[in-house]
Amino acid sequence: MAIVRPRPPERKAIMTQTADPAAETATGGWMDRRLWLILILGSLTAIGPLSIDLYLPALPALAGDLSTGAMQTQLTLTACVAGLAAGQAVAGPLSDTLGRRRPLLAGLAAYAAASLLCAAAPTVETLIALRVVQGATGAAGIVIARAIVRDLYQGVAAARFFSTLMLVTGLAPILAPVAGGQLLRLMPWPGLFAVLSGVGVALFLGALLGVKETLPPARRATGGLRATVRTFRGLAADRMFAGYALTIGLSFGAMFTYISGSPFVLQDIYGLSPQTFGIAFGVNALGTVTAAQIGGRLAGLVRLRLLLAVGLGMMTAGGAVLLASVFTGAGVYGVLPALFLVTSGQGFVLPNATALALTGPASEVAGSASALLGVTQFALGGAAAPLAGIAGPDTAVPMAVSIAALAVLASLVTATATRAPRDGGADARQDTGAAPPSPG
Repeated sequence: MAIVRPRPPERKAIMTQTADPAAETATGGWMDRRLWLILILGSLTAIGPLSIDLYLPALPALAGDLSTGAMQTQLTLTACVAGLAAGQAVAGPLSDTLGRRRPLLAGLAAYAAASLLCAAAPTVETLIALRVVQGATGAAGIVIARAIVRDLYQGVAAARFFSTLMLVTGLAPILAPVAGGQLLRLMPWPGLFAVLSGVGVALFLGALLGVKETLPPARRATGGLRATVRTFRGLAADRMFAGYALTIGLSFGAMFTYISGSPFVLQDIYGLSPQTFGIAFGVNALGTVTAAQIGGRLAGLVRLRLLLAVGLGMMTAGGAVLLASVFTGAGVYGVLPALFLVTSGQGFVLPNATALALTGPASEVAGSASALLGVTQFALGGAAAPLAGIAGPDTAVPMAVSIAALAVLASLVTATATRAPRDGGADARQDTGAAPPSPG
Protein backbone atom coordinates (compact mmCIF):
# COMPACT_ATOMS: atom_id res chain seq x y z
CA MET A 1 0.00 0.00 0.00
CA ALA A 2 1.49 3.30 -1.09
CA ILE A 3 0.89 5.34 2.04
CA VAL A 4 3.12 8.37 2.46
CA ARG A 5 4.50 8.10 5.96
CA PRO A 6 5.84 10.83 8.24
CA ARG A 7 9.44 10.80 9.38
CA PRO A 8 10.04 7.48 11.15
CA PRO A 9 8.83 7.69 14.75
CA GLU A 10 10.36 5.86 17.63
CA ARG A 11 7.39 3.88 18.93
CA LYS A 12 6.34 0.34 19.61
CA ALA A 13 4.21 -1.49 17.10
CA ILE A 14 1.53 -2.18 19.68
CA MET A 15 0.69 0.41 22.31
CA THR A 16 -1.79 -0.41 25.00
CA GLN A 17 -1.38 2.53 27.37
CA THR A 18 -0.85 6.25 27.16
CA ALA A 19 2.43 7.51 25.78
CA ASP A 20 4.08 8.01 29.17
CA PRO A 21 1.80 7.51 32.17
CA ALA A 22 4.69 7.58 34.62
CA ALA A 23 5.74 11.02 33.45
CA GLU A 24 2.20 12.31 33.65
CA THR A 25 1.84 10.93 37.17
CA ALA A 26 4.94 12.83 38.20
CA THR A 27 3.55 16.09 36.86
CA GLY A 28 0.15 16.03 38.50
CA GLY A 29 -1.90 12.86 38.36
CA TRP A 30 -2.18 10.65 35.29
CA MET A 31 -5.69 9.46 36.15
CA ASP A 32 -6.99 13.02 36.59
CA ARG A 33 -5.47 14.00 33.25
CA ARG A 34 -6.97 10.94 31.61
CA LEU A 35 -10.46 11.73 32.91
CA TRP A 36 -10.14 15.34 31.74
CA LEU A 37 -8.97 14.11 28.34
CA ILE A 38 -11.96 11.77 28.10
CA LEU A 39 -14.32 14.64 28.90
CA ILE A 40 -12.81 17.01 26.33
CA LEU A 41 -12.33 14.47 23.52
CA GLY A 42 -15.77 13.00 24.13
CA SER A 43 -17.29 16.48 23.90
CA LEU A 44 -15.38 17.15 20.67
CA THR A 45 -16.62 13.95 19.06
CA ALA A 46 -20.14 14.94 20.15
CA ILE A 47 -20.14 18.03 17.91
CA GLY A 48 -21.74 16.05 15.09
CA PRO A 49 -24.66 14.52 16.98
CA LEU A 50 -25.17 17.72 18.98
CA SER A 51 -25.34 19.86 15.83
CA ILE A 52 -27.89 17.47 14.37
CA ASP A 53 -29.95 16.31 17.32
CA LEU A 54 -30.56 19.52 19.25
CA TYR A 55 -32.97 20.87 16.65
CA LEU A 56 -34.61 17.57 15.64
CA PRO A 57 -37.80 18.34 17.63
CA ALA A 58 -37.95 21.69 15.79
CA LEU A 59 -37.95 20.25 12.26
CA PRO A 60 -41.74 20.33 11.78
CA ALA A 61 -41.90 23.91 13.15
CA LEU A 62 -38.92 24.94 11.03
CA ALA A 63 -40.63 23.56 7.91
CA GLY A 64 -43.72 25.63 8.70
CA ASP A 65 -41.86 28.85 9.46
CA LEU A 66 -39.76 28.66 6.30
CA SER A 67 -42.71 27.48 4.17
CA THR A 68 -40.96 24.37 2.95
CA GLY A 69 -41.54 20.61 2.86
CA ALA A 70 -40.22 17.68 4.84
CA MET A 71 -37.62 16.67 2.26
CA GLN A 72 -36.22 20.22 1.97
CA THR A 73 -36.07 20.45 5.75
CA GLN A 74 -34.20 17.14 5.93
CA LEU A 75 -31.69 18.62 3.50
CA THR A 76 -30.57 20.91 6.34
CA LEU A 77 -29.46 17.70 8.07
CA THR A 78 -27.80 16.41 4.91
CA ALA A 79 -25.99 19.74 4.47
CA CYS A 80 -24.52 19.56 7.95
CA VAL A 81 -23.42 15.97 7.38
CA ALA A 82 -21.86 16.90 4.01
CA GLY A 83 -19.94 19.66 5.76
CA LEU A 84 -18.81 17.24 8.47
CA ALA A 85 -17.49 14.90 5.77
CA ALA A 86 -15.70 17.57 3.73
CA GLY A 87 -14.26 19.28 6.78
CA GLN A 88 -12.70 16.07 8.06
CA ALA A 89 -10.98 15.53 4.70
CA VAL A 90 -9.21 18.87 5.25
CA ALA A 91 -8.67 18.93 9.02
CA GLY A 92 -7.32 15.38 9.31
CA PRO A 93 -4.37 15.76 6.92
CA LEU A 94 -3.70 19.26 8.26
CA SER A 95 -3.36 17.81 11.75
CA ASP A 96 -0.82 15.27 10.45
CA THR A 97 1.23 18.17 9.06
CA LEU A 98 0.72 21.03 11.54
CA GLY A 99 0.06 19.08 14.72
CA ARG A 100 -3.29 18.59 16.45
CA ARG A 101 -3.83 21.82 18.42
CA ARG A 102 -3.76 24.59 15.81
CA PRO A 103 -6.27 23.09 13.35
CA LEU A 104 -8.49 22.07 16.28
CA LEU A 105 -8.67 25.55 17.80
CA ALA A 106 -9.23 27.24 14.42
CA GLY A 107 -12.07 24.87 13.59
CA LEU A 108 -13.84 25.38 16.91
CA ALA A 109 -13.68 29.17 16.65
CA ALA A 110 -15.16 29.05 13.14
CA TYR A 111 -17.87 26.62 14.28
CA ALA A 112 -19.07 29.06 16.94
CA ALA A 113 -19.36 31.84 14.34
CA ALA A 114 -21.11 29.64 11.75
CA SER A 115 -23.67 28.44 14.30
CA LEU A 116 -24.59 32.03 15.15
CA LEU A 117 -25.11 32.79 11.47
CA CYS A 118 -27.46 29.79 11.16
CA ALA A 119 -29.72 31.42 13.74
CA ALA A 120 -30.23 34.39 11.41
CA ALA A 121 -30.96 32.38 8.24
CA PRO A 122 -34.04 33.90 6.49
CA THR A 123 -34.75 31.03 4.06
CA VAL A 124 -34.26 27.29 3.96
CA GLU A 125 -31.75 27.68 1.11
CA THR A 126 -29.62 30.03 3.22
CA LEU A 127 -29.86 27.68 6.18
CA ILE A 128 -28.76 24.74 4.03
CA ALA A 129 -25.68 26.67 2.85
CA LEU A 130 -24.77 27.77 6.37
CA ARG A 131 -25.23 24.25 7.69
CA VAL A 132 -22.55 23.08 5.26
CA VAL A 133 -20.17 25.65 6.77
CA GLN A 134 -21.20 24.74 10.31
CA GLY A 135 -20.53 21.06 9.68
CA ALA A 136 -17.22 21.68 7.91
CA THR A 137 -15.84 23.79 10.75
CA GLY A 138 -17.10 21.47 13.49
CA ALA A 139 -15.52 18.50 11.74
CA ALA A 140 -12.09 19.48 13.06
CA GLY A 141 -13.13 18.49 16.57
CA ILE A 142 -14.33 15.04 15.50
CA VAL A 143 -11.44 14.00 13.29
CA ILE A 144 -8.68 15.43 15.47
CA ALA A 145 -10.13 13.87 18.63
CA ARG A 146 -9.92 10.44 16.96
CA ALA A 147 -6.35 11.16 15.83
CA ILE A 148 -5.35 12.17 19.37
CA VAL A 149 -6.69 8.88 20.71
CA ARG A 150 -4.66 7.04 18.05
CA ASP A 151 -1.56 9.03 19.03
CA LEU A 152 -1.89 7.63 22.54
CA TYR A 153 -3.57 4.23 22.15
CA GLN A 154 -3.77 1.26 19.80
CA GLY A 155 -5.59 -2.04 19.42
CA VAL A 156 -7.68 -3.25 22.34
CA ALA A 157 -6.74 -0.17 24.39
CA ALA A 158 -7.98 2.06 21.58
CA ALA A 159 -11.28 0.17 21.37
CA ARG A 160 -11.74 0.57 25.12
CA PHE A 161 -10.95 4.28 24.96
CA PHE A 162 -13.34 4.84 22.05
CA SER A 163 -16.02 3.00 24.03
CA THR A 164 -15.32 5.20 27.05
CA LEU A 165 -15.59 8.31 24.90
CA MET A 166 -19.11 7.23 23.99
CA LEU A 167 -20.12 7.80 27.62
CA VAL A 168 -19.59 11.49 26.88
CA THR A 169 -20.44 11.42 23.18
CA GLY A 170 -23.62 9.50 23.92
CA LEU A 171 -24.92 12.26 26.15
CA ALA A 172 -25.43 14.43 23.06
CA PRO A 173 -28.12 12.30 21.40
CA ILE A 174 -29.62 11.51 24.81
CA LEU A 175 -29.84 15.07 26.10
CA ALA A 176 -29.92 17.14 22.91
CA PRO A 177 -33.44 16.24 21.66
CA VAL A 178 -34.82 16.47 25.19
CA ALA A 179 -33.10 19.83 25.71
CA GLY A 180 -34.21 20.97 22.26
CA GLY A 181 -37.82 20.11 23.01
CA GLN A 182 -37.72 21.98 26.29
CA LEU A 183 -35.89 24.98 24.81
CA LEU A 184 -38.62 25.25 22.18
CA ARG A 185 -40.97 26.14 25.04
CA LEU A 186 -38.80 29.20 25.70
CA MET A 187 -37.55 30.23 22.25
CA PRO A 188 -38.19 29.72 18.54
CA TRP A 189 -35.99 27.35 16.55
CA PRO A 190 -33.28 29.97 15.68
CA GLY A 191 -32.45 30.16 19.38
CA LEU A 192 -31.23 26.56 19.24
CA PHE A 193 -28.44 27.59 16.88
CA ALA A 194 -27.44 30.38 19.25
CA VAL A 195 -27.11 27.70 21.93
CA LEU A 196 -24.84 25.70 19.58
CA SER A 197 -22.69 28.80 19.13
CA GLY A 198 -22.25 28.98 22.90
CA VAL A 199 -21.27 25.31 22.93
CA GLY A 200 -18.62 26.05 20.31
CA VAL A 201 -17.14 28.78 22.51
CA ALA A 202 -17.06 26.45 25.51
CA LEU A 203 -15.34 23.70 23.50
CA PHE A 204 -12.78 26.18 22.21
CA LEU A 205 -11.89 27.21 25.75
CA GLY A 206 -11.80 23.60 26.91
CA ALA A 207 -9.44 22.58 24.10
CA LEU A 208 -7.28 25.66 24.61
CA LEU A 209 -6.79 24.91 28.29
CA GLY A 210 -6.99 21.13 28.40
CA VAL A 211 -5.56 19.57 25.22
CA LYS A 212 -1.81 19.39 24.76
CA GLU A 213 -0.04 18.66 21.49
CA THR A 214 0.19 14.87 20.99
CA LEU A 215 1.99 14.82 17.64
CA PRO A 216 5.57 16.10 18.03
CA PRO A 217 7.32 17.66 15.01
CA ALA A 218 9.46 14.55 14.47
CA ARG A 219 6.33 12.51 13.68
CA ARG A 220 4.57 15.00 11.43
CA ALA A 221 3.92 14.30 7.78
CA THR A 222 5.58 16.19 4.96
CA GLY A 223 4.95 16.43 1.24
CA GLY A 224 1.96 18.74 0.88
CA LEU A 225 -1.21 18.11 -1.10
CA ARG A 226 0.24 15.46 -3.40
CA ALA A 227 1.43 13.42 -0.45
CA THR A 228 -2.01 13.70 1.14
CA VAL A 229 -3.68 12.45 -2.04
CA ARG A 230 -1.25 9.52 -2.25
CA THR A 231 -1.94 8.71 1.38
CA PHE A 232 -5.70 8.68 0.79
CA ARG A 233 -5.22 6.43 -2.24
CA GLY A 234 -3.05 4.07 -0.27
CA LEU A 235 -5.56 3.84 2.54
CA ALA A 236 -8.41 3.24 0.12
CA ALA A 237 -6.40 0.42 -1.49
CA ASP A 238 -5.96 -1.37 1.85
CA ARG A 239 -8.73 -3.99 1.78
CA MET A 240 -9.04 -4.18 5.55
CA PHE A 241 -9.14 -0.42 6.08
CA ALA A 242 -11.59 0.13 3.22
CA GLY A 243 -13.81 -2.67 4.49
CA TYR A 244 -14.04 -1.29 8.00
CA ALA A 245 -14.54 2.24 6.66
CA LEU A 246 -17.48 1.08 4.53
CA THR A 247 -18.91 -0.82 7.51
CA ILE A 248 -18.81 2.37 9.58
CA GLY A 249 -20.36 4.41 6.74
CA LEU A 250 -23.19 2.00 5.96
CA SER A 251 -24.12 1.44 9.60
CA PHE A 252 -24.07 5.19 10.21
CA GLY A 253 -26.25 5.58 7.10
CA ALA A 254 -28.84 3.39 8.82
CA MET A 255 -28.51 5.47 11.98
CA PHE A 256 -28.80 8.74 10.12
CA THR A 257 -31.87 7.55 8.23
CA TYR A 258 -33.41 7.00 11.65
CA ILE A 259 -32.19 10.39 12.88
CA SER A 260 -33.61 12.31 9.92
CA GLY A 261 -36.81 10.33 9.53
CA SER A 262 -37.91 9.70 13.10
CA PRO A 263 -39.03 13.29 13.93
CA PHE A 264 -41.64 13.10 11.17
CA VAL A 265 -42.49 9.40 11.54
CA LEU A 266 -42.87 9.43 15.33
CA GLN A 267 -44.52 12.86 15.63
CA ASP A 268 -46.62 13.21 12.47
CA ILE A 269 -47.55 9.56 11.87
CA TYR A 270 -47.58 8.06 15.36
CA GLY A 271 -48.62 11.21 17.23
CA LEU A 272 -45.76 11.74 19.69
CA SER A 273 -45.35 15.27 21.04
CA PRO A 274 -41.95 17.01 20.63
CA GLN A 275 -41.25 16.38 24.31
CA THR A 276 -42.23 12.69 24.15
CA PHE A 277 -40.21 12.29 20.97
CA GLY A 278 -37.19 13.77 22.74
CA ILE A 279 -37.56 11.23 25.55
CA ALA A 280 -37.90 8.32 23.09
CA PHE A 281 -34.87 9.53 21.16
CA GLY A 282 -32.90 9.81 24.38
CA VAL A 283 -33.80 6.26 25.43
CA ASN A 284 -32.52 4.96 22.10
CA ALA A 285 -29.30 6.93 22.51
CA LEU A 286 -28.93 5.46 26.01
CA GLY A 287 -29.05 2.04 24.35
CA THR A 288 -26.13 3.08 22.15
CA VAL A 289 -24.08 4.22 25.14
CA THR A 290 -24.88 1.12 27.20
CA ALA A 291 -23.90 -1.22 24.37
CA ALA A 292 -20.64 0.69 23.89
CA GLN A 293 -19.75 0.31 27.57
CA ILE A 294 -20.52 -3.42 27.50
CA GLY A 295 -18.33 -3.74 24.44
CA GLY A 296 -15.54 -1.79 26.12
CA ARG A 297 -15.64 -4.14 29.11
CA LEU A 298 -15.48 -7.18 26.84
CA ALA A 299 -12.66 -5.84 24.64
CA GLY A 300 -9.56 -7.92 25.31
CA LEU A 301 -11.69 -10.82 26.52
CA VAL A 302 -13.63 -11.14 23.28
CA ARG A 303 -12.25 -10.51 19.80
CA LEU A 304 -13.06 -7.05 18.48
CA ARG A 305 -14.34 -8.55 15.25
CA LEU A 306 -16.83 -10.69 17.17
CA LEU A 307 -18.08 -7.63 19.07
CA LEU A 308 -18.49 -5.89 15.72
CA ALA A 309 -20.49 -8.84 14.39
CA VAL A 310 -22.79 -8.71 17.42
CA GLY A 311 -23.54 -5.05 16.74
CA LEU A 312 -24.24 -5.65 13.06
CA GLY A 313 -26.51 -8.56 13.95
CA MET A 314 -28.49 -6.33 16.33
CA MET A 315 -28.89 -3.64 13.67
CA THR A 316 -29.99 -6.17 11.05
CA ALA A 317 -32.51 -7.78 13.40
CA GLY A 318 -33.83 -4.34 14.38
CA GLY A 319 -34.26 -3.43 10.71
CA ALA A 320 -36.22 -6.62 10.07
CA VAL A 321 -38.52 -5.99 13.05
CA LEU A 322 -39.00 -2.39 11.91
CA LEU A 323 -40.03 -3.52 8.43
CA ALA A 324 -42.47 -6.03 9.86
CA SER A 325 -43.96 -3.46 12.25
CA VAL A 326 -44.50 -0.87 9.52
CA PHE A 327 -46.02 -3.27 6.99
CA THR A 328 -48.27 -5.05 9.51
CA GLY A 329 -49.48 -1.87 11.20
CA ALA A 330 -48.08 -2.82 14.60
CA GLY A 331 -47.91 0.84 15.51
CA VAL A 332 -45.53 2.72 17.76
CA TYR A 333 -45.23 -0.24 20.15
CA GLY A 334 -43.57 -2.25 17.41
CA VAL A 335 -41.56 0.58 15.90
CA LEU A 336 -39.93 1.87 19.09
CA PRO A 337 -38.39 -1.47 20.20
CA ALA A 338 -37.08 -2.04 16.67
CA LEU A 339 -35.40 1.37 16.63
CA PHE A 340 -33.92 0.69 20.06
CA LEU A 341 -32.31 -2.49 18.72
CA VAL A 342 -30.89 -0.63 15.71
CA THR A 343 -29.38 2.17 17.78
CA SER A 344 -28.00 -0.17 20.45
CA GLY A 345 -26.21 -2.19 17.79
CA GLN A 346 -24.37 0.96 16.75
CA GLY A 347 -22.76 1.02 20.20
CA PHE A 348 -20.91 -2.19 19.33
CA VAL A 349 -20.18 -1.26 15.72
CA LEU A 350 -18.57 2.18 15.88
CA PRO A 351 -15.85 1.76 18.58
CA ASN A 352 -14.68 -1.65 17.39
CA ALA A 353 -14.75 -0.92 13.65
CA THR A 354 -12.86 2.34 14.29
CA ALA A 355 -10.18 0.61 16.39
CA LEU A 356 -9.80 -2.15 13.79
CA ALA A 357 -9.47 0.39 10.97
CA LEU A 358 -6.89 2.61 12.70
CA THR A 359 -4.23 -0.11 12.94
CA GLY A 360 -1.59 -1.51 10.64
CA PRO A 361 -0.29 0.99 8.05
CA ALA A 362 -3.06 3.46 8.97
CA SER A 363 -1.55 3.92 12.43
CA GLU A 364 1.29 6.04 11.06
CA VAL A 365 -1.06 8.53 9.34
CA ALA A 366 -3.77 8.63 11.98
CA GLY A 367 -5.07 12.08 11.05
CA SER A 368 -5.55 11.21 7.38
CA ALA A 369 -6.92 7.76 8.20
CA SER A 370 -9.37 9.25 10.70
CA ALA A 371 -10.39 11.81 8.09
CA LEU A 372 -11.12 9.13 5.50
CA LEU A 373 -13.19 7.21 8.05
CA GLY A 374 -15.13 10.39 8.80
CA VAL A 375 -15.64 11.24 5.13
CA THR A 376 -17.02 7.76 4.45
CA GLN A 377 -19.19 7.84 7.56
CA PHE A 378 -20.78 11.22 7.00
CA ALA A 379 -20.94 11.04 3.20
CA LEU A 380 -22.96 7.82 3.32
CA GLY A 381 -25.00 9.17 6.23
CA GLY A 382 -25.79 12.37 4.37
CA ALA A 383 -26.74 10.47 1.22
CA ALA A 384 -29.10 8.24 3.19
CA ALA A 385 -30.87 11.04 5.11
CA PRO A 386 -33.28 12.23 2.36
CA LEU A 387 -34.40 8.66 1.68
CA ALA A 388 -36.51 8.67 4.83
CA GLY A 389 -38.76 11.41 3.43
CA ILE A 390 -38.69 10.51 -0.25
CA ALA A 391 -42.34 9.43 -0.28
CA GLY A 392 -43.58 12.32 1.83
CA PRO A 393 -44.36 12.73 5.53
CA ASP A 394 -47.32 10.33 5.61
CA THR A 395 -45.50 6.98 5.41
CA ALA A 396 -42.77 5.25 7.41
CA VAL A 397 -42.00 2.71 4.69
CA PRO A 398 -38.95 4.50 3.16
CA MET A 399 -37.31 4.89 6.56
CA ALA A 400 -37.87 1.23 7.44
CA VAL A 401 -36.65 -0.09 4.07
CA SER A 402 -33.55 2.11 4.12
CA ILE A 403 -32.53 1.14 7.65
CA ALA A 404 -32.97 -2.57 6.97
CA ALA A 405 -31.11 -2.46 3.64
CA LEU A 406 -28.16 -0.47 4.98
CA ALA A 407 -27.77 -2.77 8.00
CA VAL A 408 -27.70 -5.81 5.71
CA LEU A 409 -25.15 -4.16 3.40
CA ALA A 410 -22.89 -3.30 6.35
CA SER A 411 -22.98 -6.92 7.50
CA LEU A 412 -22.15 -8.21 4.02
CA VAL A 413 -19.22 -5.81 3.63
CA THR A 414 -17.74 -6.89 6.95
CA ALA A 415 -18.17 -10.57 6.15
CA THR A 416 -16.47 -10.27 2.75
CA ALA A 417 -14.03 -7.35 2.69
CA THR A 418 -12.47 -7.83 6.13
CA ARG A 419 -12.16 -11.60 6.34
CA ALA A 420 -8.77 -13.20 6.95
CA PRO A 421 -6.52 -14.09 3.99
CA ARG A 422 -6.72 -17.72 2.88
CA ASP A 423 -2.96 -18.18 2.92
CA GLY A 424 -2.94 -18.50 6.70
CA GLY A 425 -1.19 -15.17 7.22
CA ALA A 426 -4.04 -13.60 9.16
CA ASP A 427 -3.89 -9.88 9.62
CA ALA A 428 -3.78 -9.09 13.35
CA ARG A 429 -6.53 -6.55 12.75
CA GLN A 430 -8.79 -9.52 12.11
CA ASP A 431 -8.75 -10.77 15.69
CA THR A 432 -7.64 -8.24 18.30
CA GLY A 433 -7.33 -4.90 16.66
CA ALA A 434 -3.61 -4.89 17.28
CA ALA A 435 -1.25 -3.70 14.61
CA PRO A 436 1.01 -6.29 12.98
CA PRO A 437 4.68 -5.85 13.79
CA SER A 438 6.42 -3.16 11.79
CA PRO A 439 8.87 -4.51 9.23
CA GLY A 440 12.50 -4.21 10.28
